[in-house]
Amino acid sequence: MTGPGLLTALWLIPLLGAVVVVVLPKSATRAARPLALITSLLALGVAIAVAAGFEAGGEQYQWVESRPWIPAFGATYSLGVDGVALVMVLLATALMPLLLLAGWRDGGGSGSSGGADGAGGSGGDTDSRHAQAYPALMLATQALALVTFLSLDVLLFYVAFEAMLIPLYFLIGMFGGGEKGARDDGTWRSRAAVRFLIYNLLGGLVMLAALITLYAYTAAADLGPGGGGTFDHRVITAAVADGSLQIQPGAMLWLFAGFTLAFAIKAPLWPFHSWLPGAAVAATPASAVLMMAVVDKVGTFAMLRYSLPLFPEAARTAAPVIITLAVISVIYGGLMAIAQSDMLRLIAYASISHFGFIVLGIFAGTTQGAAGSTLYMVNHGLATAALFLVTGFLVHRRRTREIGDYGGVQQVAPVLAGVFLIAGLATLSLPGLAPFISEFLVFVGTFGPYPVAAVLGTATFVLAAVYVLWTYQRVFGGPVKEGAAKLPDLSTRERVVLAPLVVALVVLGFFPQPALDVIDPAVTATVTHVEGAAR
Repeated sequence: MTGPGLLTALWLIPLLGAVVVVVLPKSATRAARPLALITSLLALGVAIAVAAGFEAGGEQYQWVESRPWIPAFGATYSLGVDGVALVMVLLATALMPLLLLAGWRDGGGSGSSGGADGAGGSGGDTDSRHAQAYPALMLATQALALVTFLSLDVLLFYVAFEAMLIPLYFLIGMFGGGEKGARDDGTWRSRAAVRFLIYNLLGGLVMLAALITLYAYTAAADLGPGGGGTFDHRVITAAVADGSLQIQPGAMLWLFAGFTLAFAIKAPLWPFHSWLPGAAVAATPASAVLMMAVVDKVGTFAMLRYSLPLFPEAARTAAPVIITLAVISVIYGGLMAIAQSDMLRLIAYASISHFGFIVLGIFAGTTQGAAGSTLYMVNHGLATAALFLVTGFLVHRRRTREIGDYGGVQQVAPVLAGVFLIAGLATLSLPGLAPFISEFLVFVGTFGPYPVAAVLGTATFVLAAVYVLWTYQRVFGGPVKEGAAKLPDLSTRERVVLAPLVVALVVLGFFPQPALDVIDPAVTATVTHVEGAAR
């Protein structure tokens, strides 16, 4: 299906919205957040229209748009969606209105405390520049993430992949809260932002070198229009499949490593993970959810979209190494989560464990594993959003992230406690909640080719049960601690934010088939391509 420009509108709406929010006059600062929310709802409407017109089992890439971009280099502005990209687009566009509501008062200034319920710092209504910059940066990040999901040109993907670092750097470094007992002068946030930037820039530079080398190979094979090279993902993949693009195994392995390193840092996969906990805690909870639930998924999405189809033989060769790193991530992340006394840092380490499980399914080389990983990207986004936001709401009330400072919260805030429990149970993959079926598919898909890795990967169930239930017991159970007796329950706005996430976790837990019907043809094509190229 050829699109009438809907995919361009999908990312251009939030980008233009970000520009409009930034240039609002000071007298109209109060309109910044409502305008950002309306913009995000418009983008969601376009995404729903794209999904409604998507034909499961039809052409692999639908709503395709393709125009010349840099003809001298064979680069095109090409967009399209397959089943994997579609579910990621829906996740990114569905979360953004909820995140903007959750952080309604975030971004009051660089000294803002940035509570997750949106009660930012004291400058939230007075510092117009920060009040406008925060929602604008959120929208800009969303727009660039959407380009990475939609791009069918590897160079276009790379540009958006790297450009995402800019708004995220400012979201981490300029907005957020101080740690308990530390002077909130912004220094620790700046360090976390710089660490995030350095890690991801280094990965991006390695990928750029690999991308240029790949282009040289396509030029040598005259794959571009009228001869020359090309960055068109579809053309390169087809040339790899039919043998018209010949790359020596050693060179292909290095190219695969260059691409996959950048994606592993973004994901993040052990041992490239250390930037995430600090960045997640430094940012406001809403922007941290955007980072972990959407932006970090670009890394795992790109492994499935680029690492496997472009370099299938190298992917098969490197699979045991990647799977080993994935298993380490699963176990390491879970153990580190158990060891945390900081609730938000605990959730960040739990995400590292879950990302390891996603990577495990991607490189298992089976349709079930890849489908489970793709569905897990969505389900993890929903579960992490619910858990991180409800924890942020609690932290804002008590002004501390330390687990030991809480106790008996379920007696004074039962709705908040109930939502935390549901989100926590989803995180540990309780049957009937969305992550269970995706983890089950990854386990089944991995067990055949890599039984030892699959068995070790099941440690995520045990470890998650420990850190979720133990945290719930310490924070919400027992007698009410001093300072927690007057904690208010969830407000109406907070319930509006969390209710759709809880409903989605339940619905996808019992009815995952519609999502799998969309995902399966895309991952089947990828797995078949890798298997065929390996023969």
